[in-house]
Amino acid sequence: MDPAVIAVFLSLIVLLFLGFHIGVAMSAAVLIGLYVGDLPYLLFTQRLYNTFDSFPLLAVPFFILAGEIMQRGSMSGSLISFSRTLVGHMRGSLAQISVLTCMFYGALCGSAPATTAAVGGMMIPAMEKEGCPKAFSTAVNACSGCLGLLIPPSTTLIIYGSTAGVSVSDLFLATIVPGIITGLALMMVCHVIATRHDYGQPFPKCNAAQRLRALWEAKWSLMVPVIVLGGIYGGITTPTEAGAAAVIFALFVECFITRTMSLQKFREICRSSLVTIGAIFFVVAAANALGTLLIYYNTQDIIAQFMQKTMINPCVMMVALIVLLLILGTFMETVACVLILTPMLLPSFVQMGIDPIHFGVVLTLGLTLGLITPPVGVNLFVGCGISGVSFSVLSRAVMPFLGACIVVLFLVGLVPALSLCLL
Repeated sequence: MDPAVIAVFLSLIVLLFLGFHIGVAMSAAVLIGLYVGDLPYLLFTQRLYNTFDSFPLLAVPFFILAGEIMQRGSMSGSLISFSRTLVGHMRGSLAQISVLTCMFYGALCGSAPATTAAVGGMMIPAMEKEGCPKAFSTAVNACSGCLGLLIPPSTTLIIYGSTAGVSVSDLFLATIVPGIITGLALMMVCHVIATRHDYGQPFPKCNAAQRLRALWEAKWSLMVPVIVLGGIYGGITTPTEAGAAAVIFALFVECFITRTMSLQKFREICRSSLVTIGAIFFVVAAANALGTLLIYYNTQDIIAQFMQKTMINPCVMMVALIVLLLILGTFMETVACVLILTPMLLPSFVQMGIDPIHFGVVLTLGLTLGLITPPVGVNLFVGCGISGVSFSVLSRAVMPFLGACIVVLFLVGLVPALSLCLL
């Protein structure tokens, strides 16, 4: 392996170990690699500039902004009411409502932390009032928030699609079944724990009229996935245009129908969205520069040759990928992992006959679990901020849910039909 590549990996590991931000660590590693390889520094600045010359990536800020508008508005409350009419009669009623609401909300914003904050901000206090322990209440909502990245639209899938050169629309379609299976697995864990410890008494079962009434009240929220996904699969809009349509629709509803939007609130939404977008795109730009440097030295070919010699068949490769994702997800950000691993590993998997859409679904699902595993579990920090429970206690409380998600991950990875059945 070339000395420049070795210098890049060593410096990246050291900087991450020292606690540097992932974007800073990758940028510094690239500059060190350019210095060792005696390459022009203009390569780095060109990649930083060219990163943003991508129409599909424009969908990311649109969906983030739409999610912020809906999180601070009235849409999440109506989704909770509708979910209550559907699963409120089940054991662990509020926990089941949290999971189902996160599935609905994930179809609105495409962000796991935003889903956790929006739904958990209302459901965690409600679950505590019903006698559920703080740790359990927070664990349910932190893990359910991961559905925000699995149920389309998903910002992670957009970034993977633009990096791998595959259809974002197909990726959205491919994650529907795995997302639903993950949600059902979380609901099953909620049922078992709630039954064993007698958490959360069931609500009276709602009749059809009550469900229809709740559906009507949530109509504006449920219109968002219809506009986004309907526009994409109907051939009316691209994912980027659908994201812009979601922003316009959410603003229209909050300003003129529910009238919950104020100028001050809109300023806060814009400020929060810009901070999130800036952090994401800083990582995207740095990771693209890193990927370009590694491709320049044919690192992907070295990895492909190694995997072809050591891996017997696609199933073994998929198991190895899942284990790698579970390890990397514990200390690296999701976006950074996608941008680094895709150009390095995808060619090898495609050569072994694995569909790039299936690879993207497994990649997204595996890295999503990093949001609920310490020490970089973003959803865990969001949950701790809402409930006040300690990080160590919450890390133990999520283990049953994490175990169920890992089972789903292996199932999706080893059964490609679950991802590709709707294509």
